[in-house]
Amino acid sequence: MTALSDRASAPVAASEAPRAARRRSADPMQPRTLVLLAFLLPALAFLVLFRLTPIVIAIGGSLFTQNLAGETSFGGLTNFAQLFGDERFWNSLKVTLIFNIIINPLQIAIAFCYALLVMAPGKGVTFFRAAFFLPMTLSTGLTAVLWNIMLDSNLGPVNAILEGIGIGRQPFFLSEHQALGTMIAIATWKGCGYWMIFLLAGLYRIPGELYEAARIDGASRWHQLVYITLPQMRRPLAFVFVADTAINFLFFAPVYIITKGGPNGATDLLMFRAYENAFTFINWGRSLVLSTIILVIIGVIAAIELRLFRDKEGAEA
Repeated sequence: MTALSDRASAPVAASEAPRAARRRSADPMQPRTLVLLAFLLPALAFLVLFRLTPIVIAIGGSLFTQNLAGETSFGGLTNFAQLFGDERFWNSLKVTLIFNIIINPLQIAIAFCYALLVMAPGKGVTFFRAAFFLPMTLSTGLTAVLWNIMLDSNLGPVNAILEGIGIGRQPFFLSEHQALGTMIAIATWKGCGYWMIFLLAGLYRIPGELYEAARIDGASRWHQLVYITLPQMRRPLAFVFVADTAINFLFFAPVYIITKGGPNGATDLLMFRAYENAFTFINWGRSLVLSTIILVIIGVIAAIELRLFRDKEGAEA
């Protein structure tokens, strides 16, 4: 009887085991899940506190107006209407778009060349890696002060060299035709080494077997770059383009330290205009409108860039 009862209970126990396993797998509050949540919650809290909350405050605050006595009241789209009627806003928008249209592809192209140069093993690679990344170790304020001294029209060493080789002294920040280009050059000098690190990481992830097969087939370096490297770099390039766009639309410190938006509005970027409205004119409503517009522009451009970097199957890079 004991043997028969054991055989009868065996199928029941066997059928209960998968059910218990399914119940454990279906339980969302397993210890592993709790551990993952414990690690994620601080990051999510900081994301909500320092990213999402300021966005909500900016959008909400842009709908309120402020009178001379400092009293605020709901104004709807009044701040937007007043801003769109201001010629200085349209000049700032034009300058900001020109600045980003030039600097974003320029920085990434140079950073990509840096990454290709320092990826190959050889003598001097360590020196070049350090030299390319060194500008990123300087603070933005220090960089602005340094280049303001270097490019001074009277005592700057750069102008002394230009005069010595017969080109003549250049006004740089004092010229409305050269000021924006000089700002682009400074930002490019500082930022390329930073983006090089991300692109270099992407290059190291490309399987070496692809290049070996291409060399066996007789592919030149140019063909390897076009048909292997660039397609494999879609994801890193998409990230760098989006991040670089966001950072350059928020470009502010060198303009504030060196040109104050001049000369004649040549470097009057939207971010500087938002700062000036908030802390010089004490017009918080207009400053928040400008911040909201910057946010919308960055979002639209980032969406376009991600769409351009979709892979052939249609998935986003």
